[in-house]
Amino acid sequence: MTIAFLRSKFSGQTLDIAKYSFWGLGAAFMFFSIGHIVKTQGMVEMLPSWVPFRLALVYLTGLLEVVIGVALFVPKYQSPAAKIAIIIFVVFFPANIYAALNSIGLGGHQWGPVYLLIRGPLQLILIAWAYFLCVQGYNKRSLSDSY
Repeated sequence: MTIAFLRSKFSGQTLDIAKYSFWGLGAAFMFFSIGHIVKTQGMVEMLPSWVPFRLALVYLTGLLEVVIGVALFVPKYQSPAAKIAIIIFVVFFPANIYAALNSIGLGGHQWGPVYLLIRGPLQLILIAWAYFLCVQGYNKRSLSDSY
């Protein structure tokens, strides 16, 4: 976003905040998906043992994150993808709670419940980013484009 801001200042073009917000969130989702491949076993351990097909679920959710990430780059799908991203942030959060409460050794979860003091606000920031910058930004851009 900083690069886009500087580019708009030097070129004199209007900064399309929604566009770059979608792209940033898309890049974040692509990054998140890497963990499902690189840290697969750790991701499996983040799920309670009673969850069936944990390994397949980790791969499936990683694929879902890739699909969302790609969709956030395609104007036709950006708004729905941002809405789905919000749902994903909410639905995946219980796995972070479980991992933190059980001190699962992946990505800070080994710190125990204190990790949620970091992860909780981060989730809220990501949800706010998706909603206010992407969903609402897309709606504002669509309204202004129609005039």
